[in-house]
Amino acid sequence: MAEGYLTTHVLDTARGCPAAGLTIALYRVSGNSHRKIAETVTNADGRTDSPILPRDKFAPGTYELVFFAGDYLRATGQAGAEPLFLDQVPIRFGMAEPEAHYHVPLLLSPYGYSTYRGS
Repeated sequence: MAEGYLTTHVLDTARGCPAAGLTIALYRVSGNSHRKIAETVTNADGRTDSPILPRDKFAPGTYELVFFAGDYLRATGQAGAEPLFLDQVPIRFGMAEPEAHYHVPLLLSPYGYSTYRGS
């Protein structure tokens, strides 16, 4: 059985704090097909309470995290005029190592974001 897993973390760089209450969906991608396999909301630390893809459900492949940034920005009073510059932020990535911990954080502000493979 694979021992890999996936976690994420969202930091609000405009306010300098964790992004609590941000909805995240995880999709398995195959060609042009997307299948939602998880949805969660960040806690007070900007993290999910458990891995978004736990060890027992992990499989190497292509995935996409969709961060519902617009809802979060509206809720925190940071939304500008509609349509928002950033509404849903998709990050597509591959996980090839079946025994690895993948950590895909999001650094978010109303007009920009960045990500990286964390630890």
